[in-house]
Amino acid sequence: MKRILLIATGGTIACAKTQNGLAPALDPSQLLARVPDARGFCQVEAIQPLNLDSTNIAPQHWQLLARIIEDHYHCYDGFVLCHGTDTLAYSAAALSYLIQNTRKPIVLTGAQKPIDQEDTDARQNLLDSLRYACSGDSGVCIVFGGHVIAGTRARKTRTKSYNAFSSINFPDIAEIRDHRVVRFIPCAQSGAPSFTHSLNTRVALLKLIPGLDPGAFAASGQLCDGLIIESYGVGGIPDLYLDQLDALAQAGKTVVLATQVPQEGSDLSVYQVGRRVKERCGLLEPYDMTLESTVTKLMWVLGQTRDPEEVRRLFYTPVNYDLLF
Repeated sequence: MKRILLIATGGTIACAKTQNGLAPALDPSQLLARVPDARGFCQVEAIQPLNLDSTNIAPQHWQLLARIIEDHYHCYDGFVLCHGTDTLAYSAAALSYLIQNTRKPIVLTGAQKPIDQEDTDARQNLLDSLRYACSGDSGVCIVFGGHVIAGTRARKTRTKSYNAFSSINFPDIAEIRDHRVVRFIPCAQSGAPSFTHSLNTRVALLKLIPGLDPGAFAASGQLCDGLIIESYGVGGIPDLYLDQLDALAQAGKTVVLATQVPQEGSDLSVYQVGRRVKERCGLLEPYDMTLESTVTKLMWVLGQTRDPEEVRRLFYTPVNYDLLF
C-alpha cells in the first residue's frame, strides 16, 4: 500500500463558519475523517505547517512547502497538499520550479466549499488527489473536479463553480474516472529530482490600460528587479512608453512583455508595435505561459542569477510543460 504525506495549509477545504465569515479551522485528522475510503488504497500520514486562507500565501510559504517535501521525499510515495483555491495556481507553479524532475507525484488540491458541508466538492477532490498520488505518475500538478492539470498550466477561472480550474494553452494531463487515473500526456520528468530554495520576490506586474500614466513604469521599476508588463493582444507597447522601457533596460531590470489575453499566448513578431520593442529593448516573451507561471518562474530565475544571458536561458528552458514555443 502506497504511503502518502498529506500537507495541510488551510484554505476553504478546511474552513468553518465564524461570525466574520469562513476561516480555516479543521486539522488534517478532521479532513481525513471525511474520506474514510482512502484507507482502502493508501496509508496517509499528515502534517500541518500552515493554517491560512490562501489569500495570505506568500513566496516564503512556497519555500517552506518545498523544504518539507524535500525533507520527506524519500519516506513517501507521493504528496498531497490541501490549499486554498485563490492562490493555488501560483503555488503549483512555484513548486514546479523549486522541485524539478520529481519522480513522485506532488498534488495540490482544495475545494470551493468546506469539507464538512453536505454539498461540498472537497471530499471528492481529496479522494481523487490521494488516488493520483498513489498512481506512480510524476510531476507537480493540481487535481480538481476530476481534472489533473500540470502545475504550470492551471488558472482559477471560476469563483464559485466546482469546475474552478482550467488548463491554459495545454490539455489536461489526466482525469480521474470511476476511481481510476486515465493519463493523456506522457510523464515529462527525467533525471534526478532537483530542489532549489532561492526566489527573488522583487518581481512586479504592470497591466496596461489605455491612458496609463508613463510614470507607472518608473514607479514599478523602483519596486522590482523583474517587471512583467501585461500588454494587449499578441503583444506590443504604445509609442508613448518606449523611453520608459529604455530606462528600465538601462537600469538593469529584467522586463517580460506578456499578454492580457488568457488563451493562445503572445507573439511579438506579428505587429510593428511588438517587433520594434522586442528588438529595441531585448525583452523576454512568455509566449504561451500562464501569468502564474511567468511570475513564479521569473522569481525563480532571478533567484538563481542576474546575468542577462543566463536569465534568458533559464527563462526559455521548459519546465513541467510550462512553455511550448
